[in-house]
Amino acid sequence: MSVDQRINIIGAGLSGLSAAYEIAREGFFVRLISVQPSERAQSNLAEGGINAALDVSGEDDDPGQHMEDTMECGCDLSDPLMVKGLCEKAPSIIRELEKLGMPFHRNNGVIVQRFFGGQKKKRATYSGSITGKALTSTMIDAVRRFEAEGRIERLCSHFLIDIDVREDVLHSVFVRNDYTNEIHEFFGPVIFCFGGMNGLFPGMTTGTYANTGSAAALLFSSGFSFSNLEFIQYHPTTIKISGKRLLVSEAARGEGGRLFYFEGNEKKYFLEEKYGERGNLMPRDVVSREIAFSKKEVFLDMTGVSPSKWGYELKELREELIYYLSKDPKTEYIPVAPGIHFFMGGLSVDRGHRTFVKGCYAAGECASAYHGANRMGGNSLLAAIYSGIVAAKTIKEDIKNGLSLVEGNDPENHPVSHEYRMMNVSEISLDQKRAAILSEAMGVIRDKGSLEDGGKKLFELRSSLPGDISKELIQRFILSEAMIKSALQRKESRGAHFRSDHPERKEEYKKTSIARITDHNIITSFEEIGRL
Repeated sequence: MSVDQRINIIGAGLSGLSAAYEIAREGFFVRLISVQPSERAQSNLAEGGINAALDVSGEDDDPGQHMEDTMECGCDLSDPLMVKGLCEKAPSIIRELEKLGMPFHRNNGVIVQRFFGGQKKKRATYSGSITGKALTSTMIDAVRRFEAEGRIERLCSHFLIDIDVREDVLHSVFVRNDYTNEIHEFFGPVIFCFGGMNGLFPGMTTGTYANTGSAAALLFSSGFSFSNLEFIQYHPTTIKISGKRLLVSEAARGEGGRLFYFEGNEKKYFLEEKYGERGNLMPRDVVSREIAFSKKEVFLDMTGVSPSKWGYELKELREELIYYLSKDPKTEYIPVAPGIHFFMGGLSVDRGHRTFVKGCYAAGECASAYHGANRMGGNSLLAAIYSGIVAAKTIKEDIKNGLSLVEGNDPENHPVSHEYRMMNVSEISLDQKRAAILSEAMGVIRDKGSLEDGGKKLFELRSSLPGDISKELIQRFILSEAMIKSALQRKESRGAHFRSDHPERKEEYKKTSIARITDHNIITSFEEIGRL
């Protein structure tokens, strides 16, 4: 195979690294394209753990119970066969990561696991409170071997700016070099691994600024189908810092932290009163909603955490809180509030992680898979690695069955003439208005009036944009409107989507929502789970 005939991966976080590693191991060549180096990917920010039913705690755990918890947490909106594969593969993924050098926490040589929200057994495998960073570093080292052999070519500081799709078949992608402003056209299959849509909600998420949401907006506007856009996970414990929300890991509650608010001078541990002893580790959608319903300032009490936990398990978390809040969680209460943390919705994929466009695949958070209506804590790192593996295996099979590694007339990596410009200052200001409208409509608690009002405001603002506005801004408006339309069509409350005007879960909506742009109109519908 010619080195010009590369499989393109857009995004170099855990899912991109996992896919690149798997593809290179199979003997194919990879072009790993990313805005930032892997060391700065969103994956590095994950703190608490990666799930696997290893049963090292003597709780009679197994992948079947992991699957049950995942399905329950996702409110039965996940594809059971996809979740089954995820949970059954999890133990071997942990063992493979061990072989690659991942420094999991151990006690007398045995891996230690801890509780995480939504789980009945201890199955979060961790490395202090920097699990994501340690995992990413491990995968970077694994991938570098193939870089040295020439099987993986890294293109950092490169942006996806356009895609050529003809009759639902990929022709090519256009990528801009941020250093030189040169634009390259790349041919061959593509795996999208560009993460969540944090940038559509600037300053309101725990995610990195590098996940601008523009790649997702481009693909939606190009005709790709997206699923479950209404499901946006609010992590219940975040704090506001400059420009974003800082995650206070669920590990804090897994190690004994408790949420409360004051009623007069009395501390009310409201989750324990309502849900019992493990109330603080209810699924994230439940905890975030209870905080919103309380309409009070909520605090995280970690003063009762075992002193030994501060030396390793919560060491980095404590350092962050002291640095950003000047509060020591060992002795002081930490004020927390929900912040956007994860997007269950994304590109529609089948069980092999194929999108609706032939030659295009998606893995990681940018794909809608595994998490249903609400992601269970500890499953994001697992799903990132696993989905990269699945996408890689699928693309290998598709190539065997005739998928071309080179489409178009010229597979050379050369600069091409292509129209593109970045958003200017005035357009960034308009984007901030868009974000404010979207955030107001898509909060923890929603209703028809607020959603319709938000959709109307977005449409009117987009309609008033001047004719010379950047394509990127228009695309961001369109995807934002699709989110609101998806939330409007789901007239029930399920997982992270809570409608105060439809507070009950309804069997008729136990389906996957689909959004797609057709003839310049945003069309929403429902599909049976597993039919994509």
